[in-house]
Amino acid sequence: MLHTRIFTFNPLGTNCILLWSDGSPRCTVVDPGMSSDDGEQQLLEFLSAHSLEPEAILLTHAHFDHVWGVERVLSHFPVPVYLHPADKDILRNGSSVFPGMPDSKVFRHAFPTEDIADGQVLQLSGASWTVLHTPGHTPGGVCYWSPENSLLLSGDTLFAGSIGRTDLGGGDYDQLMASIQEKLLVLPGDTDVVPGHGQPTSIAQEGMHNPFLQPFNQPDPDWDAQDGIPIQGI
Repeated sequence: MLHTRIFTFNPLGTNCILLWSDGSPRCTVVDPGMSSDDGEQQLLEFLSAHSLEPEAILLTHAHFDHVWGVERVLSHFPVPVYLHPADKDILRNGSSVFPGMPDSKVFRHAFPTEDIADGQVLQLSGASWTVLHTPGHTPGGVCYWSPENSLLLSGDTLFAGSIGRTDLGGGDYDQLMASIQEKLLVLPGDTDVVPGHGQPTSIAQEGMHNPFLQPFNQPDPDWDAQDGIPIQGI
């Protein structure tokens, strides 16, 4: 049986997800966003209490609030860190707390990462995880799907009642909507979803009720913006 434990770290409330299976001490840390010694200690105490030791770190994307604590974990457990290569520039050049503000702090990281690709299957913590490349929030954003556990880790691609923002560097609204429609909403409806922020949800719940995924939000592929919108009046 697969177990999950969600920690909420840093001022932005990033979900750090711990995954492990019965009978094994090996676990996986997803998006370790702890920004303080207290957060680091909270994770270490949980690992010790449950006799768990990380075997890998999975990153859904490279924004600072999702990678803040990677070095903290690596200082105790030198494990591979999996990240889509399209997000390496964000990791190297940094992402800003308040984009566009002259005094905004930029976080840069130099830890090594292992490349992952769309459709790749990772065997971690007693489960199979299929990498779903879902660009739009960032160029290298991914989700991790475990079919046998009906579980999707959606990062900042899909939230309960919302979607990832696309106004940051590398963001693309049409790309994000295509990612969600073509990669996520086609999954079984009973798939549980743990997002990068906020409460868990399900594919069925979001497909039926997420206001950002209703038909009127879809871009019209046949509409040319240069033609304008015809207005008829008296």
